Amino acid sequence: MRRRPFPIPPLRWRPGLYLFLLLLIGNWLQPPPALITPGPPQTVHTSYPRLGVHTRLTDEVEEWKIQRTLQMVREMGAPWIVEFFPWAYYQGEDGQIDWQHPDLVVEHARAQGLKVIARIGLVPEWARPEDTPLNYLEADAYGDFAAFAAAFAGRYQGRVEAIVVGNEPNLSFEWGYRQTTAADYVALLRAVYPAVKAAAPEMLVLGGALAPTLEPEGSPWGINDLDYLDEMYRSGAAAYFDGLAVHVYGLTFPPEAEPGPALLNFRRVELMREVMVAHGDEDTKIYITETGWNDHPRWTRAVRPAQRIVYSLDALRLVETKWSFVEMIAIWAFRYPAPTRSYMDYYTLVSPDFVARPLYHELQTFTGN
Repeated sequence: MRRRPFPIPPLRWRPGLYLFLLLLIGNWLQPPPALITPGPPQTVHTSYPRLGVHTRLTDEVEEWKIQRTLQMVREMGAPWIVEFFPWAYYQGEDGQIDWQHPDLVVEHARAQGLKVIARIGLVPEWARPEDTPLNYLEADAYGDFAAFAAAFAGRYQGRVEAIVVGNEPNLSFEWGYRQTTAADYVALLRAVYPAVKAAAPEMLVLGGALAPTLEPEGSPWGINDLDYLDEMYRSGAAAYFDGLAVHVYGLTFPPEAEPGPALLNFRRVELMREVMVAHGDEDTKIYITETGWNDHPRWTRAVRPAQRIVYSLDALRLVETKWSFVEMIAIWAFRYPAPTRSYMDYYTLVSPDFVARPLYHELQTFTGN
């Protein structure tokens, strides 16, 4: 009798096996991941060595995008970047620090010939009271913050120029939604400064990154930046920072508009400088770590795109000719990893998919590239 072969059911009867085969074939056909290397050291060619940009690589996860962002900064002719390095992202309760992402940013920045200013902030959950926001830093944790800042400085000595301690401490929002005082911030500087200098003597410590605001005395939202700076000096801050970081925005004013205590405009920096001189600190440099104009078509504090270009270039000329006390001026913001779908997108120089906006090209020409 002829033996019949054992029947093999169709693959449709075996969906698990079918899926396994598809995955196996897909993995076999998939090319290996591209190897990203910093490449040979580059040099920034520029006629404006004080120009910087505030990059936002904190949430950029793909290495090639980090590299491309920093390449475009160099190609624009900006020798400086300001970047945010959140303490809360890197250090666990066991004290271990994950340096993988900071290493990528710093390594690629240095390969492009860029000088790095590192803004450090945000508090890990283990270092703050339960149910408090990420920027809630109590005095009991100042030592922990200082220890992280010192570890950061020690690791990146010679590759990072300066550390900014916190961000806009004169705003309640940036102080854990609490009423802020300059004395509290100076106490933080007093903890951080000697720790950083012990780990990396050449690392600069920048105080402030003060926010421009006209909040009146007693406001729950913040403190006028001029009053806050004055109180910082009265609390002994001068001994605990090497430079002052400030934020200043032009809003709808041209850069040459006269400053005034009741105005927020680009030349408010001159009023900050007057406070420093009044306290005998005229030798300390100012670092403008955020500045710029916005060209959103419907925001009431924005300008037209052509105005933004003219104002930005005129601001750089003003710094070059009249503000010898400014060491660096960084435009906010170079590029976001993803669209914010808000007016904030209209501060950028480059889109998330690396399309340069007109101001980028004008700055490139301005710096001789």
